[in-house]
Amino acid sequence: MGNFNLSHRVVLAPLTRLRSYNNVPQPHASLYYSQRASKGGFLIAEATDVSDTAQGYPNTPGIWTKEQVDAWKPIVDAVHAKGAIFFLQIWHVGRVSNPGYQPNGQAPISSTDKPLTPQNDGEQVTPPRRLRTDEIPHIVNDFRLAASEQFMKDKVNDRTDKYGGSLENRCRFPLEVVEAVVNEIGAERVGIRLSPFAEYSECGDSNPETLGLYMANAINKYGILYCHVVEPRMKTIGEKAESSHSLVPMRKAFNGTFIVAGGYDRQDGINAITENKADLVVYGRLFLANPDLPKRFALDAPLNKYKRETFYLSDPVVGYTDYPFLE
Repeated sequence: MGNFNLSHRVVLAPLTRLRSYNNVPQPHASLYYSQRASKGGFLIAEATDVSDTAQGYPNTPGIWTKEQVDAWKPIVDAVHAKGAIFFLQIWHVGRVSNPGYQPNGQAPISSTDKPLTPQNDGEQVTPPRRLRTDEIPHIVNDFRLAASEQFMKDKVNDRTDKYGGSLENRCRFPLEVVEAVVNEIGAERVGIRLSPFAEYSECGDSNPETLGLYMANAINKYGILYCHVVEPRMKTIGEKAESSHSLVPMRKAFNGTFIVAGGYDRQDGINAITENKADLVVYGRLFLANPDLPKRFALDAPLNKYKRETFYLSDPVVGYTDYPFLE
């Protein structure tokens, strides 16, 4: 994978765990990530807020203050000590927020001013503020690399300026983000995660195949390291559902390392590699519950069952670092 030599193709997914109190990464994250690190393994850290306007959930980590940056350093060191490669997924939740998470109680910002439908879990949602055209470069600068589907998807983006309307205009913002990050740290250290088929948070597109293929081709210009794509069968956050859509056109179009995610088990991953549908396969729930997942896959050993009710606890141990190893 570019300048990185990997020892296996099993990747830790970026998993939101809500254990970074007051948006500051905590010492228990050093244990969590190092448990899942192996020599030549590849880990993607949980989605991390790019600014104080990027938040939409409690206790997600940030990287916009010196305190947050300093708190990440021992976590990174712990992963590197195991010989693993560690990337940070940086995000901005856009309209999936409310004034309680925003500086000065302001409205969340997005490509649109259309509010989300109130969610089943009782979480408050607030009409967002549509960004002015002249504000968007500042958000690009905040983002570096971010989850940018609210600009790309035509079911959300209803803009009439140069960032809305046509496919090219809707993809302008994420591509500006890619260019900014590449210029900042180098293409060999940049990846992007795309979810063209995802529809959660009312964030769908009328032609996801065309959108995904356009982006796969467009990012080749920047020579970035990897493209991490969520399978169409993972339309909602939940168990696997089959789909007639395919990531193969995106795989063929993108020149770098192609990474797939979405409800894979061991055999699914083997099939994806054998059939040349991907270079690497991302695992979330199984890796969460099995800190030594690559070893278990290699031995075809039994797996721990994940406990969904503990995914988002704030406890620093329970459901986080207490899953047993094979030994």
